[in-house]
Amino acid sequence: MPPTRRRGGSPWTGLGAVVAKETADYLSSARIYILEGLVFLTALTAAYMAIRTIRATIGESPFLFLRLLTLSQDPLPSFIGLLGFLIPLVAIALAFDAINGEFNRRTMSRILAQPIYRDGLLLGKFLAGLLALTIGLISLWLLVLGLGLLLFGVPPNTEEALRMFGFLVATVAYGGVWLALALLFSVLFRAPATAALAALGAWLLFALFWSMIAPLVAGMIAGPPEGIFGPRLEYLQAMQIIDRLSPNTLYAEAALALLHPATRALGPIFISQLQGALIGAPLPVSQSFLLIWPQLTGLIAGMIVIFAIAYIAFQRQEIRA
Repeated sequence: MPPTRRRGGSPWTGLGAVVAKETADYLSSARIYILEGLVFLTALTAAYMAIRTIRATIGESPFLFLRLLTLSQDPLPSFIGLLGFLIPLVAIALAFDAINGEFNRRTMSRILAQPIYRDGLLLGKFLAGLLALTIGLISLWLLVLGLGLLLFGVPPNTEEALRMFGFLVATVAYGGVWLALALLFSVLFRAPATAALAALGAWLLFALFWSMIAPLVAGMIAGPPEGIFGPRLEYLQAMQIIDRLSPNTLYAEAALALLHPATRALGPIFISQLQGALIGAPLPVSQSFLLIWPQLTGLIAGMIVIFAIAYIAFQRQEIRA
């Protein structure tokens, strides 16, 4: 057994060393090269195709760079559609063997025999994965900006830059959720293949099947979707709540509000709420940030809750030399 924590010792002893070492391993591994290369190739191709379409069809627009991220061109989806699909795969690949790999290599007891506690080890691995993911996303963000500057010939305005930065923050939080989930499965399952399959199963559930499950569950909770006078508000609200349990839905709504400035609501609204509103006019960037605040908070809270579950499970595990 590793030594117990000394009285007065910080639970985060060794955190900086773990973060530095794991980040260096992530950024220099062949795994991250392959994954980041795949993401960069597909995302930049989608952005380039969008730029060609914009230059051919639009002369003047106040939001050229936002359209660059949202415009799709067959056979590729939009830039944000590709990120929503690929970011979970990158996060899962980074963390599915973070803990169980140490057990399988019989190095866990050696690590904890150093002045490194379980708290610092687990948090360090999570922060290292999040840092590596953030570095990759910032690089991709800067490349897209550079590609737009090169081909548009104009820089983004202040509002576009703020909206794109908010989208970057939401993407990091979205990746953090899947990173924490992969880390949780790495703690629960000793076989890396089992942890990877469990994480991929959760990704498939939310990416493909959750939109089919949510209406069924909402129907069982709130009754039929249609009433005598049309759609029932109780059903719509129940389906919205269930649908927003998915990180994919939260991320898609945040991206919609930030990158489509004309978006004024992310749920069912009454006609009376639209009185006095100039339909189609863009919202100020501050109002768009207020609109996505629940979604962004939900992503960050989900990341923290999943990591807390992994932390509790890791603390209860027995580690033998």
